[in-house]
Amino acid sequence: MDETLFALLEGYGWLPARMRRAAGSGVARTRLAGRRTVALRGPEAARFFYDERHIRRDGALPGLVKSTLTGHGAVHTLDGAAHRARKALFLALLTDDGVARLVDHVTTAWDDAVDSWSPHEPVVLFDETAAVLTRAVCAWSGVPLDEAEVPAVAADLVAMVDGFATPGPRHWRARSARRRREAWLARLIEDVRGGAARAAPGSAVEAVARHQDADGRTIDARVAAVELLNVLRPTVAVCWWLTFAAHALHRRPHHRAPLREEAGYAEMFVQEVRRFYPFAPFVGGLAVRDLDFGGEPIRAGSLVLLDIYGQHHDPLLWKDPYVFEPRRFADGPPGPFDLIPQGGGDPATGHRCPGDDLAVALTRALARRLAGLRYDVPRQNLTISLRRIPARPASGFVLTPAADGDL
Repeated sequence: MDETLFALLEGYGWLPARMRRAAGSGVARTRLAGRRTVALRGPEAARFFYDERHIRRDGALPGLVKSTLTGHGAVHTLDGAAHRARKALFLALLTDDGVARLVDHVTTAWDDAVDSWSPHEPVVLFDETAAVLTRAVCAWSGVPLDEAEVPAVAADLVAMVDGFATPGPRHWRARSARRRREAWLARLIEDVRGGAARAAPGSAVEAVARHQDADGRTIDARVAAVELLNVLRPTVAVCWWLTFAAHALHRRPHHRAPLREEAGYAEMFVQEVRRFYPFAPFVGGLAVRDLDFGGEPIRAGSLVLLDIYGQHHDPLLWKDPYVFEPRRFADGPPGPFDLIPQGGGDPATGHRCPGDDLAVALTRALARRLAGLRYDVPRQNLTISLRRIPARPASGFVLTPAADGDL
């Protein structure tokens, strides 16, 4: 039976429930979007899944995801040499130096925003962080953006993420946002190529405008706009992680002091936020040929899902997985196939998001700043529904700054 409707209704719990029914085999079988589907979980499954000899991305992403989250023709849909050539564009931008400069842009924008908050006036942290990230990443990328444009651009970048996994109004807002922003950035790319606009040397705008694919051709302006959005949109999506971090600090305030004061604790805290809180429920690809995983056959062309949320809450992999405990990472960073909120393996050679380190760095910097602020949390709805993909605190996390500001 096709379970697409159940997946939409059950959200993050859908695939873990199917995996529980398949206890022992580590493989669950179903149908999704009309396709024969095999679901896998665990570090060895992640290693298997991110091996291009086993799984391809071309043809795997449904249209509703490409029309909202990633864009048509994006790096996410490519394999082999085409994928490596396009991925090189992002790797060249997100070097250690590039990440450090973007973090500087973001923390400066955050500090300016905090200085503008009025004592005892409510601030919706999710929305405010999205605006901060939008200002910063556009400045870093070389995308011209007037202050008056920030709210609309931030709302559109958030909408593309917020509507990728639902057929309702959020999905149509996401489609509209993508069309609007692809057209906006395609005009910018065309202006840069035609000489009507100047791109700063080394900027993301210049890199995307000049990039050549594996065939030696400059990419179409609309595809270039898609890839420029794949720099802006994931950066702004860090507003989810920071809002989850605020939720964790509110529910468990004993983490505030070590987050501010203890060397290395911020890294552990952020990794635990990315493990504990729900973001991507699973990721999918297509079997390139008849395969075997742990003695379980997978037929060529089958849709193969990797259960991200289930893996992050698997008691075989994590002690007390439903307890928020940053010190579980005290012995070192997680393995490349253990913690996989943005994919597994090496970003340089596989399909792990090249912005993974950036997401950690931004969340770490902002979470430490958040822990150093004094604020109240008024009565509000802080529930996080696991039926909503992507999940987030219902209220967006409202805080009211204290009159005396920083600790």
